[in-house]
Amino acid sequence: MRKSLRSGGRGRGGPRAARPRAGLAAVTAAVLAAAGMLAGCDSLGASSPDGASKSARPSPRPTPVWDRKPASVAAVGDSITRGFDACVVLADCPEVSWSTGTDMEVRSLSLRLLGAPAVKQRSWNHAVTGARMADLPGQMAMAAQHGPELVTVMVGANDACRDSPGQMTPVEDFRTSFEASMRQLRAGAPKAQVYVSSVPDLKRLWSTGRDNPLGRQIWKLGICASMLGDSQDMSERAQQRRDLVYDRVVAYNKVLKEVCAKDLRCRYDGGAVFDYRFTGEQLSHWDWFHPSKNGQSRLAEIAYRNITSADPPV
Repeated sequence: MRKSLRSGGRGRGGPRAARPRAGLAAVTAAVLAAAGMLAGCDSLGASSPDGASKSARPSPRPTPVWDRKPASVAAVGDSITRGFDACVVLADCPEVSWSTGTDMEVRSLSLRLLGAPAVKQRSWNHAVTGARMADLPGQMAMAAQHGPELVTVMVGANDACRDSPGQMTPVEDFRTSFEASMRQLRAGAPKAQVYVSSVPDLKRLWSTGRDNPLGRQIWKLGICASMLGDSQDMSERAQQRRDLVYDRVVAYNKVLKEVCAKDLRCRYDGGAVFDYRFTGEQLSHWDWFHPSKNGQSRLAEIAYRNITSADPPV
């Protein structure tokens, strides 16, 4: 019997063979105990006074790049932003500008954002009637000097409104000038937000105003001849000319969108102004081309809606 026990002790099934399993069990128990202690420490250490776990709290969100309530506005662009032909014939009327005007009937973007008392102190209009994209870098430099929180941009119509389609600004030149404009602004006002309006649909403006006898006579003076010239000519050649201008405006708007998309503090209007269907009420009764006071107010509405939206236009 004793011999049997001894021989069994030296065999594979005896107590010696059980020792490795006992050792493994001991190590496992130690690891589990340590893990339990660590879990307990984490639970105690991460608990807030009210017993809630800090790990359950959402991490703070980063500050949004886009401020929906900027406290100052600078405007750059062309005759539309100067309120040309909105008050009197062949003259600027900046007080009705969609961007920085003070007229309470228009209720410009600046009025809506800043309130009447602050508009004269914290908004500036550097747009110039007749300006093209090539003029924008200089305007941006002047705008940057004010340290504005928001800069509005509406330019490009004059690049398409030439004596003939062949004189329209090439698309790549348009892009180069806009990129230079953004660099100019960033050099002087690196944190300024930029709201970029699309170029209006000039072909739709032609279609809207061509039935007005006064408008047709004024257009003969040479306003946007590439689109409005020979307004009653419906020949294939005239239609092709207007289509060339239309396509160029579409290309300009694509450039505005693409360049703006590269800047975290820039919003393009998503083509809202291009898509807007101006009626006779929204057009100047002196030239049936530039926005009237009513038209300026509609532009202000579009801008305010897009600037104060939580999400950028698509």
